[in-house]
Amino acid sequence: MKVVCVGGGPAGLYLAILLKRQDPSHDITVHERDPEGSTYGWGVTYWRGLLDRLGAHDPASARALAEASVRWSEGVAHVRDLITRHPGDEGFGIGRHRLLGLLAARARALGVRLEHERDTGPEDLPADADLVVAADGVHSALRTRHAGHFGTRITVGRNRYIWLGTSKVFDAFTFAFTETEHGWIWCYGYGYGPDRSTCVVECAPETWSGLGLDRAPEADGLALLEQLFADVLDGHPLIARSGDIRARWLNFRTLTNRTWHRGNLVLIGDAAHTTHYSIGAGTTLALEDALSLAGALRDHATLPQALAAYERQRIQALLPVQSAARYSAQWYENLTRYIGLPPERMFALLGQRHSPLLPHVPPQLYYRLDRATGQVEALRRLKRWLGPRIARTVHARTPAVRDGSGALHPGEGAPGRVGGSGSTPSRTG
Repeated sequence: MKVVCVGGGPAGLYLAILLKRQDPSHDITVHERDPEGSTYGWGVTYWRGLLDRLGAHDPASARALAEASVRWSEGVAHVRDLITRHPGDEGFGIGRHRLLGLLAARARALGVRLEHERDTGPEDLPADADLVVAADGVHSALRTRHAGHFGTRITVGRNRYIWLGTSKVFDAFTFAFTETEHGWIWCYGYGYGPDRSTCVVECAPETWSGLGLDRAPEADGLALLEQLFADVLDGHPLIARSGDIRARWLNFRTLTNRTWHRGNLVLIGDAAHTTHYSIGAGTTLALEDALSLAGALRDHATLPQALAAYERQRIQALLPVQSAARYSAQWYENLTRYIGLPPERMFALLGQRHSPLLPHVPPQLYYRLDRATGQVEALRRLKRWLGPRIARTVHARTPAVRDGSGALHPGEGAPGRVGGSGSTPSRTG
């Protein structure tokens, strides 16, 4: 096949790697609008399960990824002057710049052509391409041209957030909750290199405006955040600029599409979907899209069959992840419901924030029930049976905004999603 991949992020590069490994005769070109070596964002996270899956499909890139990543196996929460620490699953962090460099080098070694500073729109696609992959992110021009066909929908979150970097190297996945006279503000921090960490700050809109963060100059806003999180930053600065991109306060927008393909055009990664950053799944989902699409192209005789199978598989696989992300975001939007608990209980419910039961059960009671379900099999079965049914009912009532243009604000769907929704605060369930 002749394959044109528009977008040189993790999804596009890894798909090119997989397709070349499946058949070296494929003619594959990746078009990336940015100069080589430039990127935005800080670090991205992933978990052991993803690394194992990558290793089964391309051991070389999996080894390079593991060697370049930092690791942690604990979560720590700072609430006022109290600290609680819990063991968790093995997590990994790597700089987005480093990740893209590793994948680009592997793709080139396999014979993939990479063309940088190539802003490819719908009118620029080669007429003889067998497959066009829209890996051009949440702002996808290829998807936007046919937004009505794809059924693009956007749900806007309530809270404000900002992606920052810091020279403080966190040794665990770190949460910090600070109370101000205008309400609570919190951050998530995780290391991704020997001298850098990502630090995402979030708060309710009334806290954001009450603290003056809606109108403060960049330097003043950073200084205030450094003061509010002084206990976890240990005197290290927060960094607002990554390359030429300046961090901005945003509302997260969850993007979904009714269908993921049209003719020989297929969506992948953030062009197809976004999930709230607090579950740490963005990079994982992008790479899993690539694994699924490559597998479908290998296993089906015709392109329409392959694209339909890919769409079915990924939409089904995303349902529990999107549910987890939705409830995770709501947990933070309703933080005052949980923040008054003893820190160890609050942290335990932080790890359970994906649960569709939690918003409907008093937190103290949920905590006791959760402890009991860990010991009684009948209660575990009841929880597994009841949770998805409540999730489906609530999901059916959740409003979404159809977006005819597909336009989103810069930074949405950015890499480095943090947090988690499994039995610990640091992984996706």
